[in-house]
Amino acid sequence: MSEKSIETKLLLIDGYKFDVNFDVDCLPNLVADEPRPIGEGAGPNASRLLAAAVGQCMSSSLIYCLKKARIPIINLETTVKTNLFENEKGLTRIRSIDVQIDLEINEEDKTRLQRCLTIFEDYCTVTQSIRNGIQVNVKVN
Repeated sequence: MSEKSIETKLLLIDGYKFDVNFDVDCLPNLVADEPRPIGEGAGPNASRLLAAAVGQCMSSSLIYCLKKARIPIINLETTVKTNLFENEKGLTRIRSIDVQIDLEINEEDKTRLQRCLTIFEDYCTVTQSIRNGIQVNVKVN
């Protein structure tokens, strides 16, 4: 089992707004921010970025399986609902994430779809990592 890492840098612009820079030159920077009234809402906050990561990863895993099975996709739309709650300290936490993938394929391909539906979640790096918990090491210099 090999290990590798990716690096993402965040540079504070002002308030709660960050310039997010990825370690791949071809990727554009992204602005992340907290919603009003805390931030300016100039970009997605961490919960929305996590939802996007889960949705994109799940969708890509399904697409990969469908391509391997040679099942053409007519349309695919993914909706991710992040369910929040306040814990006993009154702090907002994510209780659960609901992912709905609306997939349109040809009628004649539907009999071959079940195998992909059975295995595609296993290949989503993000979802499988957060389901099992991720060790987060924090260091402030």
